[in-house]
Amino acid sequence: MKKHLVMAVVPFLALGCGDDFKDENGDGIADGVREPDNVTVVTPATPKGTVSGQVLGTDLKPLADASVEITIGSSDEPLAGTTDAKGNFEFKGVPAGSQVLLTFSKTGYATLRATSEVPSSAGNVPINNANVSFGPVTLTRLDGSLRFLLVTPQGRPAANVRATLEASPAGTVVLSNGDNTTGVVSTVVVEATSDEQGVLLFQNIPTAQELARFTNQTGQYRLWVAPTDSNGDGVPEINGYVDTYSAASVVSVGTTRILNLPASRPTGSALVVESSNVAMLRGASSSQPLHNMVRPGEPIYLYFNQPVQQGSLLARLTDEYAKEALPVTVALGNGGYSATITPSTGAIQTGKEYNLDLRAVSVETGQLYERVGFFFGGEPTAPAAVTITEARYRESSLPPAAQQLTTGERVYFTFSSPLSPLRVGDGQVQVLFNYDLDGNGTVGGVSYGEVNNISGQGFPLYVDEPTAPFITNASQPERPVFAITRSGFSTRYYFTFEHPSGAAYAPINPTLVSGFTVAFSKLASRGINQTYENIWGQPVVTDLTVTGLGITPAPTP
Repeated sequence: MKKHLVMAVVPFLALGCGDDFKDENGDGIADGVREPDNVTVVTPATPKGTVSGQVLGTDLKPLADASVEITIGSSDEPLAGTTDAKGNFEFKGVPAGSQVLLTFSKTGYATLRATSEVPSSAGNVPINNANVSFGPVTLTRLDGSLRFLLVTPQGRPAANVRATLEASPAGTVVLSNGDNTTGVVSTVVVEATSDEQGVLLFQNIPTAQELARFTNQTGQYRLWVAPTDSNGDGVPEINGYVDTYSAASVVSVGTTRILNLPASRPTGSALVVESSNVAMLRGASSSQPLHNMVRPGEPIYLYFNQPVQQGSLLARLTDEYAKEALPVTVALGNGGYSATITPSTGAIQTGKEYNLDLRAVSVETGQLYERVGFFFGGEPTAPAAVTITEARYRESSLPPAAQQLTTGERVYFTFSSPLSPLRVGDGQVQVLFNYDLDGNGTVGGVSYGEVNNISGQGFPLYVDEPTAPFITNASQPERPVFAITRSGFSTRYYFTFEHPSGAAYAPINPTLVSGFTVAFSKLASRGINQTYENIWGQPVVTDLTVTGLGITPAPTP
């Protein structure tokens, strides 16, 4: 039985190996053979597919001789081809399952790139071309231009400003890969720099008409203008600018537009000092002395909410009496956002009050900033003891009554640092003479106004914060360096002398007055709800004394 079977198969094998065996369709079975009919799939060793498509202009006319490059997988060398007269292209023998990148280009047209994947079923049998179809591919012409006129916040041409324009979509392609269909778009990116007249010209871009037509009026231009640092200090004087223009609006409005560039930090508000070690100068100002204390030798720092024009910053400094202009130097930094005002060496002393007149002009709006403020010299964490540095009375008339303290004349006290009465009008601290005012042979006792008198009553001391220098010439009075602002603190206080024995009593020789006591400690015992504090926020509760009494002459006529 076995021998008969072998004899039956041999003739069949001989027939299969003869010259008539052909397999032109590559299905692994001789042409014309119907058996065995149970063979369904025979896979080639290297399955391959086809990538093809058509390239058109936006007018839907074929683009002949367009360059098409295909990169297969991670291959370093792309394969190149061109479209035929009908805009068609084809790449055969692309391995199944490959990722492919196609680049479409033509002189005078936008470049477009698209990716896809050749199906893994490519080359299987029955016959399967596994074609990846790119198309239609549309490319826009690059024969358009767009023009901008750049203007600075001050209304001048913005020269040498760099910018980038993106036009999209500059091309489209529909990828057909079996059941997957995907739309891909392309963009054109162009850079330009404005000329001396502020003209920013972008050339070789798709025209607005073309973008608006072939994209159903969804085409657009997107503009990025870089910030401008014209003086090279690292801080832009003009901020960047970003905007989008639809292709349809460019068609209707035109290809030239004026752009008013924003200042480097547009605020839409007035120029103010945002921060400073002198709080009186800030937009949200504070008059508290500790917020306005400058250490001797330390500059005054200013930080503006917008840049200040170079050369526009003016600072004037004067003392508490606005009598003397103190030299300062000013410097702008950080593109005009910050400034330092440096008083001359030794100008600022601990415990002294100063006044500052400040002016500056905004780069953004040209607005003038003006502020007059005060500050105090001192170390915030190291309070200085308060003393009376001088007692002096002001003559009310010229000789022959001169150099005599008479009723109605003022006696001025100068403290070593400014003081402020916290509750004005509730009563004043009393001044007591270390002198026998009533001539009874003793100091104190029942004598009003003398130290250690029984009642503790003396002469009320009033604050006399100066706003101008003492007048020494009535016909040509001294003027302040500039109009100053009251702080509520002062080193100058006064009382008005009234002789206990009446105005007819003989005037007092000031050289005989040995001194005075300002009785801060007696306030509470007298039931007065009143305190005085120094610029460090500390109350003054101990008595202060001073010896001698100086004379300030009456003003000359």
